[in-house]
Amino acid sequence: MGATNQTGRTYNQNHVPRPYTPGRRRFSIYWTWSYPWEANRDPTDLDNRFSTMTEVRRVAWPSFEGAEWDKMNFLQGIAGTLELFHRSTLAFQQIVGETTDHPVAVYQRIDQAGYKLPIDERVLADTDTLMVFGLDHLVSEQEAEQGEIDAIREWLDREGTCLLLAPHHDVGFTSDMQQRQMEYKHHGDELVPRQQRFGQYTRSLMKGLEVPVLNQFGLRPAVVQGTDQIAPLSINQDLDTLGLLNGVATFNFHLHLPHYALTTEDPKSIHVLARQPIDLSRPHPFTAAGNREFNSFIWMPPTGTRGGDILLADSTIFTTLFGGTESLEHFWRNMAKLR
Repeated sequence: MGATNQTGRTYNQNHVPRPYTPGRRRFSIYWTWSYPWEANRDPTDLDNRFSTMTEVRRVAWPSFEGAEWDKMNFLQGIAGTLELFHRSTLAFQQIVGETTDHPVAVYQRIDQAGYKLPIDERVLADTDTLMVFGLDHLVSEQEAEQGEIDAIREWLDREGTCLLLAPHHDVGFTSDMQQRQMEYKHHGDELVPRQQRFGQYTRSLMKGLEVPVLNQFGLRPAVVQGTDQIAPLSINQDLDTLGLLNGVATFNFHLHLPHYALTTEDPKSIHVLARQPIDLSRPHPFTAAGNREFNSFIWMPPTGTRGGDILLADSTIFTTLFGGTESLEHFWRNMAKLR
């Protein structure tokens, strides 16, 4: 699932607005982090930071030992790892761009050059599907401002809009060191610290928009026995009236995916469209409580004055940093062709 760039790369330029085209959705990705805050974290801190590129190279050796990844050609600190996330959405951007005839716009809350961009008319005016990738650490204190919540609420009143919220995992939220170690052993990713809590911005946005969901844990998906292929999703086909999961059997494998816990018992306002089986060979408090699957894809249909849809799915489902499948491409195209 590689992406070939046919034009020169641009940076430090204002976005060129995309004209409305009937039946052709305009996608925008919004990374919720402060790039400088994340990149400037002290590498000697054990918790709540991204890995440096040097750490990635050490753990993933020899995957990043080509000349294109050395210090002459690629950032070796935390900034290098953040750039891996940017690069990993290129295949998604290409497929959606080919399907919609519109380029996918990519924004950051605070970018490499220190420019802050809250979600306002500059982002929303030419966007039909807004994807909010919640990879800001809680300790960075990124909060949705009331003006952003109001702007998104007004935007969602427009029929045909779609807001995808993607808060990432919340690993090691407890002060119990033994539980933190159990969680670490469960997901098995040497690059994730014993505590790595994500999604303050998306959490504040969900609170403001009354989205009854909380991202919890970082759970390792089950695989098909005897293989390294992720186990199929448990899909509620009867609830998937939008057809978002048509032709989709699996998402991509990622070692630590969040459980999107529902904080309401109203079955009409929110629907769990897909659940992911968990690797039960590795103990975890969530499975010890009797759970065998976690909520991985959620839909809130239009209601009241809200004419747009709200979806929840992890940001790694839209990247190739952790692999990719034909099933995943079906999902991306279904998203692009949403009514």
